[in-house]
Amino acid sequence: MPYDETINSQGGSRGSARFSTTHWTLVMRARDERSDGADEALESLCNTYWYPLYAFLRRSGNSAEDAQDLTQDFFHQLLEKGRLDAVDPARGKFRSFLLASIKNLANTQWKWANAQKRGGGVHVLSIDAGDPETRYLREPAHFDTPEKLYEQRWAQTLVARALDRIKMECASQGKPFEDLKSFLMDSRGSGASYAQVAEKLGVSEGALKSSIHRLRRRYGEIFREEVAMTVSTPEEVDEELHWLLEALGK
Repeated sequence: MPYDETINSQGGSRGSARFSTTHWTLVMRARDERSDGADEALESLCNTYWYPLYAFLRRSGNSAEDAQDLTQDFFHQLLEKGRLDAVDPARGKFRSFLLASIKNLANTQWKWANAQKRGGGVHVLSIDAGDPETRYLREPAHFDTPEKLYEQRWAQTLVARALDRIKMECASQGKPFEDLKSFLMDSRGSGASYAQVAEKLGVSEGALKSSIHRLRRRYGEIFREEVAMTVSTPEEVDEELHWLLEALGK
């Protein structure tokens, strides 16, 4: 769960510069059948948001096999002729678009024949979903609605994307991300004290705290960039950040 300070930081010009490329951009590319990058764009979206959609379908009462098939079919059908012609990025947030679309698919039960589902004559998307059912079985056995579960997993997906990016940045700069990560997510750290980590890294506590402060600020910038990729205008970012905090239970 992201640290509040970082989520609410403004992000500055870096976020504004990145806003020109959003998930809606990928959808528009996928809509253009002449685009050489359509498959790559679709696979990027699929790998990012496969699990929130799968969890929604499972919590809605679908079997594991049906949920996997429906999720796969959903991304296939986004590229069907005319399927995206009416998509308008100005009409809503990207998470709302995906949820409404998967609901429509599930309600109408648009399913392909088994031969098609298993790859007969159909390009199979390269999905790195791991084992979604094992992950789903670890979900809390409470009575959250399918929509609520989807929202929580969507928010957690954005957190994970932001963490992956800052981890890669730290690696490229030779920064000890694993030692600093606990302080990034929780100002108290998780077990280790400032003094212990400072001693391990051979720096003063003051230097460590300054490094953590800079890391939190950068994490805030990255997280805002990730959120900006899911909305239509820069003005929607703060509203979406507020929604994410609620979805994460902050």
